[in-house]
Amino acid sequence: MKRYSIPYFMWMLVFIVLPLILIVMLAFSDGMTTDGLEFSFSIENIKRVFDPVYLRIIFNSLVLAAVSTVICIIIGYPVAYIIANSNKKYRNTLILLFVIPMWMNFLLRTYAWLSLLGSNGILNLFFGKLGLGPFDLLYNNKAILLGMVYNFLPFMVLPIYSVLIKIDKSLIEAARDLGATTPTILRKVVVPLSLGGVVTGITMVFVPAVSTFIISNLLGGNNFMLIGNVVEQQFRFTGDWNFGSAISLVLMVIILITMSITSRVDSSGKQGGKGLW
Repeated sequence: MKRYSIPYFMWMLVFIVLPLILIVMLAFSDGMTTDGLEFSFSIENIKRVFDPVYLRIIFNSLVLAAVSTVICIIIGYPVAYIIANSNKKYRNTLILLFVIPMWMNFLLRTYAWLSLLGSNGILNLFFGKLGLGPFDLLYNNKAILLGMVYNFLPFMVLPIYSVLIKIDKSLIEAARDLGATTPTILRKVVVPLSLGGVVTGITMVFVPAVSTFIISNLLGGNNFMLIGNVVEQQFRFTGDWNFGSAISLVLMVIILITMSITSRVDSSGKQGGKGLW
């Protein structure tokens, strides 16, 4: 190990490895023993996670996270493509427009939607002037989905943009010289070469979306419970750290499985891209 890598190793040990070990120990234990120093091994907390009530919450969380990821791809890829092919004079300004909201506090950005979607919010006031509404825009799955897309869209745009901007323009020119149309160039050249950025964006959007609890707390109210809310309740209110750790451990496994699937898609896409030429 090189000397300058020791601080990074110690950082990972203290803030990543040790917390993970603690979570695993809590998940597979039934609380402290009488002396308060040892854990009693148990798998009851893991079994409890697979109760139909919690499985339904996990399923709803995965569905919302997947839908928000797909929406971010549908919106983010064209936006990243437009920015990557825009004039260099305006390119940095366009990227800055996506980065500036990220400078604000995550909680404040989510709170802003309360004033927009509330029963007396700006949107309902606007629809009221048109003789429409009021609409129930808050405290439902659609509001949570909107909050996810708004907060995590930059994490989809920026990785795709960083890959698109590095694509060799001579490849596109060669395809155009060979008679390929713009849709064909996008389908057979641009998309395969940018698949790595898409996979990175999927990971960066899906992981925080599936574990979020602030968005569902504010925009979903108490009507919708996601898996992140269950974990928060176990640690902050119920005090059952063992069950909260078990849920977190199962959630980490699900996330790791998702990341392995997306990495395989990325590797197969790279192989397909090589085969184009």
